[in-house]
Amino acid sequence: MTENSMKSCGLDPVDWEDFRSEARRMLEASIDQLQQVAERPWQAVPEAVKEGYTVRAEGCDAGEMVGRITEEVLPYHGGNIHPRFWGWVQGSGLASDLIAGMAGAVINANTGGRDHGANYMERAVIDWTREKMGMPEGSSGVLVAGTSQATVIAFQAARLRVLPQLRKTGQGTARLIAYAGEGIHNATSKALELLGIGSDNLRLLPLVEGQIDLGALRAQIARDRAAGGLPFLLVGMAGSVDLGAYDDLNGLADVAADEDLWLHVDGAFGAWTRIAEQPWRGLSDGIGRADSIALDFHKWMYVGYDCGLVLIADEAAHRAAFAARPAYLEAAERGLAGGDPWFCDYGIDLSRGNRALKIWTALEMYGEAALAAAISDNCRLAALMAQEVEARPEMGLAAPVVSNVCVFTARADLTPQAQSLLNSEIAQSLQERGEAVFSTTRVQGVVMLRAAMTNHRSRDADIRAALAAVAALAAVG
Repeated sequence: MTENSMKSCGLDPVDWEDFRSEARRMLEASIDQLQQVAERPWQAVPEAVKEGYTVRAEGCDAGEMVGRITEEVLPYHGGNIHPRFWGWVQGSGLASDLIAGMAGAVINANTGGRDHGANYMERAVIDWTREKMGMPEGSSGVLVAGTSQATVIAFQAARLRVLPQLRKTGQGTARLIAYAGEGIHNATSKALELLGIGSDNLRLLPLVEGQIDLGALRAQIARDRAAGGLPFLLVGMAGSVDLGAYDDLNGLADVAADEDLWLHVDGAFGAWTRIAEQPWRGLSDGIGRADSIALDFHKWMYVGYDCGLVLIADEAAHRAAFAARPAYLEAAERGLAGGDPWFCDYGIDLSRGNRALKIWTALEMYGEAALAAAISDNCRLAALMAQEVEARPEMGLAAPVVSNVCVFTARADLTPQAQSLLNSEIAQSLQERGEAVFSTTRVQGVVMLRAAMTNHRSRDADIRAALAAVAALAAVG
């Protein structure tokens, strides 16, 4: 550009053809990033690049901006696009996200309400998910940033059920009690804290073979009632954060029905076994009996961040917990202010981006069967990793692989302290060398290597190469 075509008295390009050319260059760079992910592992951000992110007073043209993004942004990603990324539980992103992202950017939809296409698309995505989870027809839902936000929304609806005047009078002196298994995700504690219930009122029940002890649960509920507490919420796990374990969801649903508790299922990633092959599909049997489910599309459905969902079986209870229509948000029978429902009545956000577009695009481009096959393959890869670990006498599994998470130690023959130090060092070294990304967790006080398979790009060769790299570093250590 001989002149700064982006600079004018307004914010739109002066020279649209020039802008079109640079946007195409950005598109090509983006496709290269996707096509070459295996050659682009995580890398540390150089100090000069960090300093270059400082916001400047003056603007630049599109050509300079594309160049800077290509050199200063694309290389320094979080690693989760790479085929050997199994750290934490992060989705890998899809090529369809690029197409959806372009459409979403130019539409710039606010899906809080009103009558436009994005809201109808969100309703379709919610209804498809409701059906896959086995929840009753008419169940409600809203797309959110992620499971942490979904959990807050579900817990508020649960709280309102036992305290109908809550929105006007507050919780008062009521001492609400919630129940979950040991190892439940921190989102549960954080939601209880944010809502003013307090994490001290969360009872963590012992696990038997990775599941809540139902007898201990019933006994604890009885003790809390006798002490003047108000039990209101039971949280089940569909894919525990550390080991990928599943509660007996049918058993929890029976307890919830007997004790008049709201059953919530944390299905952040594990809920998606509902579309996997057997035996993995059976892990989440009973999830459709929940009063609410929190899950993410940006984890085990691979779509780009951020994209979560809360499903609530009782639509009236869901709406009652959040609906508020001041005069400036009044609906109309016709025109743009029409349409029903308005999603701002079902959650925290009034202004909301079009999260449904990337889900709908992925489902339409790939089809449910392809996504289900990728989920099943992730479980198979986790089982393969476990087999490879067991084939190496120096290594050891922390627990049998249940779903898509494999946790192990590189040297089972060392003391717990030595294992912890070695496993931590191996995780960091492999990340820095760009060979593989494991996270770590603690099992019985020992820091272990943890692989969470939510990556559709991983293959058998990646598993074997990564374990060979672990073994090599363990031998040196």
